[in-house]
Amino acid sequence: MTNNKINNILIPNVSKTSNHKNVNLKEKLDGKVDKSEFKNLLNEQLEVPRKEHGISLSTHAAKRLQERNLQMDSEEFFKLKGAIDKLKTKGGRDSLVITDKAAYIVDVGSNKVVTAIDKDNMLENVFTKIDSTVIV
Repeated sequence: MTNNKINNILIPNVSKTSNHKNVNLKEKLDGKVDKSEFKNLLNEQLEVPRKEHGISLSTHAAKRLQERNLQMDSEEFFKLKGAIDKLKTKGGRDSLVITDKAAYIVDVGSNKVVTAIDKDNMLENVFTKIDSTVIV
C-alpha cells in the first residue's frame, strides 16, 4: 500500500512568481532561454523589500551624499529607518533627522531622504519647511 501523505518538512517553500513565462527544462538545456529573464526576475525580487521596507534617496540627496563623502552604512540606515518609523507614529511629514554623522531632511510619508548635510557643515545651516526633528 502506498502512502499518499505529503511530508511538509521535506517540501521546500516554493512559490510561483507572477508575470514570468514558464520555461521547461528542455528549453533551458538547449540554451533557448533569454538570460536577461533571470536577471530581470532577480532584480524584481530584490527591489520588493526596498520598496516595502527601505529608504529611498532623492537625486538631490544622492548627489549631496557623494559630494560630502557621506557613507550610508547599515548603522546609519537603521538609525534613519527607526527615526522615520518614530516620526510616522507622531505625525511627522517633513522632518529633520540628526545622527552623529549627518543631518537629513526626510519626507516621512514616502520614506525618502530629500537632502543630507555632513556633521561639519550642519552647525551653520538653517533648516526650513520642517515640522519635526529627531536626534538619534
